[in-house]
Amino acid sequence: MVAAHTSHSASSGEWIACLDKRPLERSSEDVDIIFTRLKEVKAFEKFHPNLLQQICLCGYYENLEKGITLFRQGDIGTNWYAVLTGSLDVKVSDTSNHQDAVTICTLGIGTAFGESILDNTPRHATIVTREYSELLRIEQKDFKALWETPLIEPHIPHRPTKTITQVPSEKILRAGKILRNAILSRAPHMIRDRKYHLKTYRQCCVGTELVDWMMQQSPCVHSRSQAVGMWQVLLEEGVLNHVDQEHYFQDKYLFYRFLDDEREDAPLPTEEEKKECDEELQDTMLFLSQIGPDAHMRMILRKPPGQRTIDDLEIIYEELLHIKALSHLSTTVKRELAGVLIFESHPKAGTVLFNQGEEGTSWYIILKGSVNVVIYGKGVVCTLHEGDDFGKLALVNDAPRAASIVLREDNCHFLRVDKEDFNRILRDVEANTVRLKEHDQDVLVLEKIPAGNRVSNQGNSQPQHKYIVMSGTPEKILEHFLETMRLEVTLNEATDSALNDFIMMHCVFMPNSQLCPALMAQYPFPSQGTEQEKMDYALNNKRRVIRLVLQWAALYGDLLQEDEAAMAFLEEFYVSVSDDTRMIAALKEQLPELEKIVKQVSEEPKAPQKKHKVLLQLFNTSDDRAQKRQPIRGSDEVLFKVYCIDQTYTTIRVPVSSSVKEVISAVADKLGSGEGLIIVKMSSGGEKVVLKPHDVSVFTTLSVNGRLFACPRDQFDSLAPLPEQEGPSTGTVGTFELMSSKDLAHQMTIYDWELFNCVHELELIYHTFGRHNFKKTTANLDLFLRRFNEIQFWVVTEICLCSQLSKRVQLLKKYIKIAAHCKEYKNLNSFFAIIMGLSNVAVSRLSLTWEKLPSKFKKIYAEFESLMDPSRNHRAYRLTVAKLDPPIIPFMPLLIKDMTFTHEGNKTLTDNLVNFEKMRMIANTVRTVKFCRSQSFNPDAALTNKNHQDVRSYVRQLNVIDNQRTLSQMSHRLEPRRA
Repeated sequence: MVAAHTSHSASSGEWIACLDKRPLERSSEDVDIIFTRLKEVKAFEKFHPNLLQQICLCGYYENLEKGITLFRQGDIGTNWYAVLTGSLDVKVSDTSNHQDAVTICTLGIGTAFGESILDNTPRHATIVTREYSELLRIEQKDFKALWETPLIEPHIPHRPTKTITQVPSEKILRAGKILRNAILSRAPHMIRDRKYHLKTYRQCCVGTELVDWMMQQSPCVHSRSQAVGMWQVLLEEGVLNHVDQEHYFQDKYLFYRFLDDEREDAPLPTEEEKKECDEELQDTMLFLSQIGPDAHMRMILRKPPGQRTIDDLEIIYEELLHIKALSHLSTTVKRELAGVLIFESHPKAGTVLFNQGEEGTSWYIILKGSVNVVIYGKGVVCTLHEGDDFGKLALVNDAPRAASIVLREDNCHFLRVDKEDFNRILRDVEANTVRLKEHDQDVLVLEKIPAGNRVSNQGNSQPQHKYIVMSGTPEKILEHFLETMRLEVTLNEATDSALNDFIMMHCVFMPNSQLCPALMAQYPFPSQGTEQEKMDYALNNKRRVIRLVLQWAALYGDLLQEDEAAMAFLEEFYVSVSDDTRMIAALKEQLPELEKIVKQVSEEPKAPQKKHKVLLQLFNTSDDRAQKRQPIRGSDEVLFKVYCIDQTYTTIRVPVSSSVKEVISAVADKLGSGEGLIIVKMSSGGEKVVLKPHDVSVFTTLSVNGRLFACPRDQFDSLAPLPEQEGPSTGTVGTFELMSSKDLAHQMTIYDWELFNCVHELELIYHTFGRHNFKKTTANLDLFLRRFNEIQFWVVTEICLCSQLSKRVQLLKKYIKIAAHCKEYKNLNSFFAIIMGLSNVAVSRLSLTWEKLPSKFKKIYAEFESLMDPSRNHRAYRLTVAKLDPPIIPFMPLLIKDMTFTHEGNKTLTDNLVNFEKMRMIANTVRTVKFCRSQSFNPDAALTNKNHQDVRSYVRQLNVIDNQRTLSQMSHRLEPRRA
């Protein structure tokens, strides 16, 4: 994973250039680069590495603008395609007139189509690009050859628990034997004869004891529910059985028996087996921990809905948050679905789920595998994959099925919602929805949800409900939060999270230029007369507005200094409140806090030395010594080198948040002429991106070794990277091998915390929705993301620059130890960067080096890699983080991915109303950052007191190669490909 989008674009250009070559001209480095990119593509994630390697050798790259017809219905096919980016419409016509074609579905990223080339049948549909799209194309002759190769990586089948496997897989059978032998060696009392209700059960264990034991054996088991899932894996395969054939494993006083103990004369482990068990136990635990979550989820989904516990429903709900087909649904609907979803699995490809023309009885979501959509007379019109859904249209319209659904591969898993539950959820949601209208138009949509129980005067427990905002106009949403604000809690206490969501997210739909006048309008003038009710009403309204303004100012902090409208509002608002305190004494208690904020934000910019900082080229922090790092603000100025086509440069001094248009103007002033100039981002690999005039804050978005160039448009093709962008030619192993791994990790964590602590929560929102829409900088976030890439490439660079095999092995050990210490310091950003560096293809392919690595380190690395497992939306990582207390430096690229997933899967406006449910989901992710920083980071005193200036300087000035092609070539020189 690459943290900053700029680096991704650089690498993408490189692999495209490789694919553009004729297959016979592709070098082994080219194939490695293509392989690295294709591994990330959904359509290929289950392909065997050997097959993917063949695709790298014969595939071609195509990019198409919106509205391009790839082929028409009835054409004879010549190519197979996979969608890399963008989407395409599948259109079918019942007549020979293509203009009559109707769109029956859309193919998104990761889908594949065009299998009709296998038997030379005509195309069943017309395919038209819905937007700019990138495709991988394989020609007919190559595809036919590949088709004979098994497409799916061999894996352990997930069988339903109700049909216990008669012949368990070898790997699971071995895992069961290792666990049984470990228990007999370390806790033999756990396996014994037990009595219950006058009946004796031979040689069995208790569910709770098995969970307790597993929790004690390995650091990779983080929770009891995780341990339950791991035992469930064995139960599904029949390696462990409930004595009365229960269908799932439970953390209860229930009896379970290992398969080996079913025999009367079950042998005890020999000394040799005990030794093997000690050697293999951790690998076995790691293996089970990776596949346990899926087994646990299947176990929960197989329970009848009425038997699911609150914890079960929460686990299902967490799963639903990351399913593409459900991303647009409200939280309430997802929680309702958690209670009714049914797990369904089918073992064989070719199974028909339902036929065209049948009555629609269920809606399906694909959990695992893929299906073909087949229409009579047209054949397969498209393929649906994991995360896609089908069958909903027939339920909504109460119409017959429009197509048949056929399993495309073995062992497919689905989530199913039956018609009755589907319709009930829709009815319940509508029944609990309150719509406020003005001029026959919805202006505020609220949903009634449970809010716990309240004890009545009679002592009975009565359910309570509250209304949450689903959508509305910005003004009505603001009014609602002011009306429902609780004044009895202090500002420092936990306040309504929905109000916090509004304050955090309002910049998306109600910028300060709109919010500030609305707040002034909501702040009423003192009521005339002496009627107590009018005075009370005015007082409470004023107090609510003051409270909201205080929370708003607290979130924005110093950022308010860069917003003239906000500054003017604060001063005007303070004057109004001050005037009111003469008449309404009750407002005086809030005045000091308001006065403090106004002084803080209005006086700081007036101090000459605080107007702005001047930041050095590339934001180098090597000479900041012991000074505390300050956040970068948009008004800070940067001295930056912009290069010309002859590789000379001019240094400009402009604000960080400058637009490209302003950068061009500054460059033109220095050069004396700026007619026709463009600004280009250049990566070390030669990838060039022309920046748009409205792009802002471009200095921090460069890749690690990226540079900015200015040139006339007609000279764009002649631009080439600078020699300095290539990176170092010699490694620094001689320097940092003398530094202790703990010291390096400690100093990295201090620096990473400084960078992370400077990131304002709002920068995450600007990044997600596009900073050009706000004209704001995300410089601190950009630098933190770039740091992730820098560490990743540092690992690869040092290993690839090390020509001596024994030294490379020492480097692997060193990096694994540094990663372990980073994990210990809860610096997950650097931890993952190091592990991803070690898994980079330029390092992972060095088989001679890895073979020499001691088995102890291999096991540690395997455990670390398991935390990187992306399955079930990085569940392993999320389980780890859930157990940590702040301060934490999180894996920032995953937080960005979560926010992007929510943003792209949900519209910001629905029926011209702000989709506040989307705002709530994104704010919830941003709150993770707040939680991680809720305790300050205190460096290890024992390490800090030492003189570590050399280590400190080293980790802040990493010199790396960020060109994947160069790194791959260096790797092949170190260890040429084996025949």
